[in-house]
Amino acid sequence: VQLQASGGGLVQAGGSLRLSCAASGRTSSMYFMGWFRQAPGKEREFVAAIRWRSDISYYADSVKDRFTFSRINSNNTVYLQMNNLKPEDTAVYYCAADRDPGAVRRYVGGYDVWGQGTQVTVSS
Repeated sequence: VQLQASGGGLVQAGGSLRLSCAASGRTSSMYFMGWFRQAPGKEREFVAAIRWRSDISYYADSVKDRFTFSRINSNNTVYLQMNNLKPEDTAVYYCAADRDPGAVRRYVGGYDVWGQGTQVTVSS
């Protein structure tokens, strides 16, 4: 599995961005796709995840009701729509794949394939 993330940028507080993560290769082995973020000087943290085969989604409390998943199955691309962005959302965002079945994992170690990061900067 390979992941390609894109869509970051600079936006003012209250604005919106849409991140995308395109999966290729043996995507049938995926159980979850997750998004994590890492701000300077901080640990990488869980943002959201989607169950690959059913579209059930999970969100961190800090982004619930502001971030939403959507997906185009035909090209294995997942979108993360981010609305009402706040300066504290500023970070490098990473998408990741979890190829183990079971419950959703909300920690870095639960994902074994990572895409490159995309920078999101929210100005106040």
